Amino acid sequence: MDSLENSSSHDVPHPRKPVLNKYAFAAALLASATSILLGYDIGVMSGAIIFIKENIHISTIEVEILVGSLNVCSLFGSLLAGKTSDLIGRRLTIVLAASTFLVGAVLMGFAPSYPFLMAGRVIAGVGVGYSLMIAPVYTTELSPATSRGFLTSLPELFITLGILFGYLSNYFLAGLPNRINWRIMVGIAGAPAAAIGLGVLAMPESPRWLVMKGRYGEAKKIIQKISHTMEEAESRFQEIKMAASRMDSENSSQFSGKGVWKELLLTPSPSLRRILIAAVGMNFFMQASGNDAVVYYSPQVFKAAGIHNKRHLFGITVIMGLSKTFFVLVSALFLDRFGRRPLLLLGTLGMVFSLVGLGLGSKFLAENNSKPTWAIVLSIIAVCAFLSFFSIGIGPITWVYSSEIFPMKYRAQGTSVAISVNRLVSGGVAMSFLTIANKITFARVFFILAGIMTMATIFFYFLLPETKGKTLEEIEGLFEDRPSDVEN
Repeated sequence: MDSLENSSSHDVPHPRKPVLNKYAFAAALLASATSILLGYDIGVMSGAIIFIKENIHISTIEVEILVGSLNVCSLFGSLLAGKTSDLIGRRLTIVLAASTFLVGAVLMGFAPSYPFLMAGRVIAGVGVGYSLMIAPVYTTELSPATSRGFLTSLPELFITLGILFGYLSNYFLAGLPNRINWRIMVGIAGAPAAAIGLGVLAMPESPRWLVMKGRYGEAKKIIQKISHTMEEAESRFQEIKMAASRMDSENSSQFSGKGVWKELLLTPSPSLRRILIAAVGMNFFMQASGNDAVVYYSPQVFKAAGIHNKRHLFGITVIMGLSKTFFVLVSALFLDRFGRRPLLLLGTLGMVFSLVGLGLGSKFLAENNSKPTWAIVLSIIAVCAFLSFFSIGIGPITWVYSSEIFPMKYRAQGTSVAISVNRLVSGGVAMSFLTIANKITFARVFFILAGIMTMATIFFYFLLPETKGKTLEEIEGLFEDRPSDVEN
């Protein structure tokens, strides 16, 4: 086996460029498409909330609760997704995610009042939680090591595309009467949810999940389809079988995640504890950066900067969306070439400087009634730079890294914990951003976020080893090799 792996590793540079396996790419693309639902909600709510507030007359606190409730409720979906995906499989969990979001979107579109709108947000939030957890896990388990970074970063690409579509929806539907424009904005998200739910039925199941269930024949057939050669397929199959055999459960066909939660949270080994800290830390800092809140409330930020025309506001957000989309695509294309750490550290440092610039621009605008043009331009450039650096670093890499570092036995539940922290922090920031900004000004909020991202850079530098080009089974060794680092 060692000689086979060594010989195949010498051949990798040649077949690697001939491109990625089309079957694996198609499956990963469709699975990741579920993330477009969250992206669209983030983008569209930035504009829809303006019309909702005018149409059904709600307060600023109710606005924050409405916006943040989807993220908080997605916490429950992401927690449930781990056990659910181990029981019914990765593929059917994706169908469940899309179906749940569809129900929530329809309810929001036809909501006659604030309570019904909240109910739709709650249901859609659970669906978002399921999709955020299962898409990267499924893609990680299906992808070859040489293209896993690209394929597992696709969820962030779809989130970003969703945000862009949401911005475009705001721009083109803003001219309709207030009583119907926001309903169309939030309701049409049900269409892609339905399409994804049906399309996923044509996808293969995760071969690693099939091995955990003892369905080796089915797993081997799928691995052969997602590998370049039969030798590579056999090598991957044997590695997965060996990893499965190391599980404590003697009967892998009855695997259902029993005892995993206890081992993960209460009695983790030193290496597992280190993995958990890395995954939870990444997801915490991803949302503590304030990215979602900046996207949700960018029209309010620019209003404070002196831009009041709604078309102009939504036009600026479209530019933000295009910039964000471009850079997340750059990250996806180069992630497997340059590695996770260089792009992650570049992105977080860039976010620090962008937030400082945004804070300075906001400070000058708040202190000058004349609203100097240079300060407005600085604020717009700083927001675009902030979102771009997020999209080239922590945005896509969080999904890649936190789903690939967990051992197979703990991957579903471990990713659930990490994504739950992600959603909880996102909801907390979204539900308090405007209130805090009104108390201490936008400028001070941005300076605080710059400080948080400085801490994130230090955390990533010292606690996250490089995983580029390694199989999922090899990655476990990265956290076992240096136990003294954690203790010291």
